[in-house]
Amino acid sequence: MSTENRKPKTENGFKTGHIALIGLPNVGKSTLLNKLVGEKLSITSPKPQTTRHRLLGIVNRPGAQLLYLDTPGVLEPKGQLNQSLVQAALSALAAADVVVWLVEPRPPDPRDPVLLPHLQQLSQPLIVVINKIDLISKPKLLPLMEAYHQLFPQAPVIPVSALLGDGLPELEAEIIKLLPVGEPIYPEEQITEQTERFLATELLRERLLHHLGEEMPYAVAVLIEEFDESRRPDLVSIRAVIYVERESQKGIVIGKKGQMLKTIGQEARGEMESLLGCRVYLDLWVKVWKNWRKDPKALRLLGYQT
Repeated sequence: MSTENRKPKTENGFKTGHIALIGLPNVGKSTLLNKLVGEKLSITSPKPQTTRHRLLGIVNRPGAQLLYLDTPGVLEPKGQLNQSLVQAALSALAAADVVVWLVEPRPPDPRDPVLLPHLQQLSQPLIVVINKIDLISKPKLLPLMEAYHQLFPQAPVIPVSALLGDGLPELEAEIIKLLPVGEPIYPEEQITEQTERFLATELLRERLLHHLGEEMPYAVAVLIEEFDESRRPDLVSIRAVIYVERESQKGIVIGKKGQMLKTIGQEARGEMESLLGCRVYLDLWVKVWKNWRKDPKALRLLGYQT
């Protein structure tokens, strides 16, 4: 092997860094992460609070390793759970080498009291991404881009449709341009640092979000108590508890004659089998933990607080 081939990647200008995807709830951060990584890592739903954890997605390109951080939507923090979610997002902001601010195709609100002050104090490079451009006409796009350029004159403003994939090559090229030079942190075949147990938990929560009404998802949490791989690759046995805050909510999750829980379980099991590449036995329980969103012990157990 030649000496040239043994040179560290940093000598060849290799770039590595963390990219925080940040914005209000439902602007499409998780959809964007999944599209960029090319795998379903982050669950999606039209309901706020879908993303409750910071999640890493790893993308390897020639000459670069991009470490995307999906974050909870940033709103004014009300209640202990929301405070934890906002803190997770802002900690990703502080740790990032590049910040991608996702917005919907509407004019910026300069009075935003939560996220905007942090963005205005950034020392890292910022990219403004106007998502969901498939929902507006092209004549309306240029004035929006100009409005965000006026707000952040130094930041590139890139229009994309995360759902359709439009504009993502341009976004990725701009991110790579701004990343610092550095050695890759993760092996090329790795796409996340999250465990299969965590991803399975999220898949079950996604099915709950899909089937439950507008208010219920905020009161629902999932904890996998057992993740038994002793019979793998033939079977993984999973025991999961769905926590709700009131007895009446427990009845809604279970449904008439258990039908709702059965449907949720069947759909979640199918998603888990695709994730794990084997059969899954899924044992679901629904339990009441009164006001778990206000209980520090519950928030620690469920991974929302350290």
